[in-house]
Amino acid sequence: MRIGIVGLPNAGKSSLFNALTRAGAVAANYPFTTVEPNVAVVGVPDERLERVAETVRARPVVPETIAFHDIAGLVRGASAGEGLGNRFLANIRETDAILHVVRAHDDDQVVHPEGRVDPLADVEAIETELLLADLEQAERRLDRVSRQAKGGDTAVVAEAAWLRELVEALRGGRAARAVPPPAEAPDALRALGPLTAKPVLYVANVDEGSAADAPDALRRHAEAAEAGAVALSARLESELAELEPDEAAAMRVELGGGESGLARVIRSAFELLDLISFFTAGEDKEARAHAVARGTTAWGAAGKVHSDIQRGFVRAEIVPWHVLVELGGYAGARDRGLLRLEGRDYAVQDGDVLTVRFTP
Repeated sequence: MRIGIVGLPNAGKSSLFNALTRAGAVAANYPFTTVEPNVAVVGVPDERLERVAETVRARPVVPETIAFHDIAGLVRGASAGEGLGNRFLANIRETDAILHVVRAHDDDQVVHPEGRVDPLADVEAIETELLLADLEQAERRLDRVSRQAKGGDTAVVAEAAWLRELVEALRGGRAARAVPPPAEAPDALRALGPLTAKPVLYVANVDEGSAADAPDALRRHAEAAEAGAVALSARLESELAELEPDEAAAMRVELGGGESGLARVIRSAFELLDLISFFTAGEDKEARAHAVARGTTAWGAAGKVHSDIQRGFVRAEIVPWHVLVELGGYAGARDRGLLRLEGRDYAVQDGDVLTVRFTP
């Protein structure tokens, strides 16, 4: 799962990224890894996994992870190559979703590239560049696919029609996510890879001590775009990430307590991809979270654990995490008849604890 961090220069991307790279030592007991200078892999905080592990005496605890890619600040004209824009847009194209950092603070010591603080104008500047990049790419592909459509292939004809509709939408300022691909050409979206079809999470970078909610105007914009919106102080989170865990926790209490902004961002980014988590855990074995697409079957979930388990799948023992915790473990759930046996077509639910029986 790859999330690209984008925004105008001085929006707070680097501060947020720096906090993310140290998140494992501060916000919760989950690991992090810096893969390369501009990629941080962080654990998705999930209290359910910790409680499952404690109940069945499983160790270590291994959360699901997200890779955050720190993409250099975009500027107006990026779609035409300004500020190395083509390279940065290509970096965004390689991610699964976009985390859009928007300046919403009035610190005079941080220079805004356009000399004013206007979150919606900043959002529009970035989204215009993404739209223009998509438009150029869609027009090029339409030209190629239109020639191929003369052969009469149903899927190609359908893709050409969709591309015409998409080009008109982009010219009108509408994102690619507003024009779903046709059933006759299910691979059309993947072949084009439009930037504005990616899920978006807006992160309002607010003043220290500000409310934990995004500004109303940004939140309304996010709702209209079917996107998410959260708020944090990137500077504060970066400073807290420098402290020892106990010191950071004490500081958060002084600041009013509550969940860290960083944890909200990580969790919201995970939810943005419309994934669910199931867990595997056993006594003296690891407790692990596994992220899968909503609707994944037990057979598909087995493959997430290990390909050998999927090949030899016999059945899955299923218990919701809260039932497992309330009844003190697998034995209690089994005694109450709440540990179910399910076949390969069972649709895994968020929070299920799975034990897959298989033949080697």
